[in-house]
Amino acid sequence: MGEDLQPTPPPSDDEANAPRHTTGAARTEGFYATTVEEKMANRPATSKAKAGDGSGAAGGGAAAAASSVAVSRLARANTRGLVRGMELHKKVTATDTDVLKFNQLKTRKKQLTFSRSGIEGYGLFALEHIPAGDMVIEYVGELIRQQVADRREKAYERQGIGSSYLFRVDEDLVVDATKKGNLGRLINHCCAPNCTARIITINGVKKIVIYAKTNIEPGEEVTYDYHFPIEEDNKIPCLCGCVLLGCFLVPSSLPC
Repeated sequence: MGEDLQPTPPPSDDEANAPRHTTGAARTEGFYATTVEEKMANRPATSKAKAGDGSGAAGGGAAAAASSVAVSRLARANTRGLVRGMELHKKVTATDTDVLKFNQLKTRKKQLTFSRSGIEGYGLFALEHIPAGDMVIEYVGELIRQQVADRREKAYERQGIGSSYLFRVDEDLVVDATKKGNLGRLINHCCAPNCTARIITINGVKKIVIYAKTNIEPGEEVTYDYHFPIEEDNKIPCLCGCVLLGCFLVPSSLPC
């Protein structure tokens, strides 16, 4: 008994309007450009309110008014959010700039070297032009508590380590670059320095970064003000060579 042959159903509108493939296979034809008429035919119908749904002209007017009020409130809320975002952006722009500069400093370090200094021992010197406002170097060392720093400072004095490489981050934390650090620890004090130290936060971690206050030329020594407190019984003349008179250092204090 043979199989019953079902008649071929008539093609649908989409199939009837489909382009004919010259090769007989759609896979070999690629994509066809869609005409405007085809796009309009396939466009979903826009939902419209049906007449006779029980709402009169007054009801429609009230609904339109309510919708207008809601849209107005939403617009005001969006405007307030935009203003708050702009104010927040103004507050964090400086921090974002610091982060960008810090990342650039990590990828492209300034050309620096150390050499004998006329101020004290060895100092840090620039090998390239550094514009004012640029990051010069990060002050790297061990991040320790203030109590640990106090004990280490006394131990360093007993060991004959006269130079202090302890740099205060805040009231609780100190960076100790005495035994673990970089060239940043060789920056000497100057009462009229060409750099300044700033504390910035990167990914929740506080960093000490040295910024150029003025343009620094190749061969010029990099200096910053230690901001040592003046103690009459424990001060020594500063040898920075600046024009300020009566400048002194207190060697046993932490720079801040």
